[in-house]
Amino acid sequence: MSVPGRAPAVRSARGTLLLALLLSGPVLAAETKGAPPAVGTLSVSAQAVTESEKYIGRIQAVSRYSAVARVTAFLDSVVFTEGQDVRKGDVLYRLETAPFEADLAAKKGALANIQAQLKLADLNLGRSTSLMRSPAGLQQKVDEDQSQEGSLQGQLQGAQADLKTAQINLSYTTITSPIDGKVGRTAITAGNLVSPDTGVLTTVVSQDPMYLLFTIPTRTVIDLRHRLASVGGLDSLKLRIVLPDGRTYGETGRVDFTDNTISSSTDSFAIRGVFANPSRGENKAGHAVRELIDGEFVTVIVENPEPVRLVTIPRAAVLTDQRGDYVYVVAADGKAERRNVGLGQPVGSRTTVTSGLKDGETIVTDNLQRVRAGEPVAASPAPGAPQDANR
Repeated sequence: MSVPGRAPAVRSARGTLLLALLLSGPVLAAETKGAPPAVGTLSVSAQAVTESEKYIGRIQAVSRYSAVARVTAFLDSVVFTEGQDVRKGDVLYRLETAPFEADLAAKKGALANIQAQLKLADLNLGRSTSLMRSPAGLQQKVDEDQSQEGSLQGQLQGAQADLKTAQINLSYTTITSPIDGKVGRTAITAGNLVSPDTGVLTTVVSQDPMYLLFTIPTRTVIDLRHRLASVGGLDSLKLRIVLPDGRTYGETGRVDFTDNTISSSTDSFAIRGVFANPSRGENKAGHAVRELIDGEFVTVIVENPEPVRLVTIPRAAVLTDQRGDYVYVVAADGKAERRNVGLGQPVGSRTTVTSGLKDGETIVTDNLQRVRAGEPVAASPAPGAPQDANR
């Protein structure tokens, strides 16, 4: 059952409400559109940063020895265990010695025979010379004895040389390592005939320290030499290594050699560093384990010896488009200003800025998607990022 007069009243109230909404809508829209977006900001300042660059490098042993046979003989024994560390003078191979010992004995006998003949020739020369004081002396006899004595002197030198050669050949039947290092695989086993034509029997590479070889662009070399002239030039650079598994090697290296020429094919400059490579323990076979391996490719971090003051900002505050990298700077009038920046090296979650920002300027770090260049923003310190975070 309807109540008389109620329906017209309801319709009147609804009309009034609708009219009020229509009249207030443009005002609310204008207020919403005009409200500047709330953004988090950071006041940038310079901090001491150790500049560095990354390059690809290769580990190289300081010393390397390729064991080869110097005489032809059968191999008696392989004395080492493949993969073990050896010391200078350690025996690697033993060759058969009997033929060389026999040859040495023969050379000793030949030398003794010539020495006896020379002794007799000296006596004969003495007698013939003494007879020259008497009528029985003959100059022809003296000349003949002198010739014989001179001939035997020559033979004596030859026999001594033959003996020395025999002694050397006998010593070659024992092959030793002339360096400390790690020995590789053997190319031949006991019982086989070896000779100088056999080639490399095994290789020993030194382990500690290790060289690091890498190249840097010529322009970088010129810049570094100029900037580091007062602290020792390129030799003052500090070197670090990132291993193939991503770990940073625990030892710091130094530059010990710079090349004397620029590569014409790559326009780069060769540099050699040196790193300690101590043993990190032993494997199950009892062989020393080291992290740097001859021939290994690594990432080289080249650090300047002295830090420089540079502006650093959160990497998340940097935007990129076709015009390059940029940030939003909050100007004095509260409006956002696009500022192109040059980026340097990363420092954790931050990055250095080489151009485009000055000490003390304020940048937008949060809510970047709502910022438009030339429009005002409601700036406040970014949560969790105090204004002196990079001081």
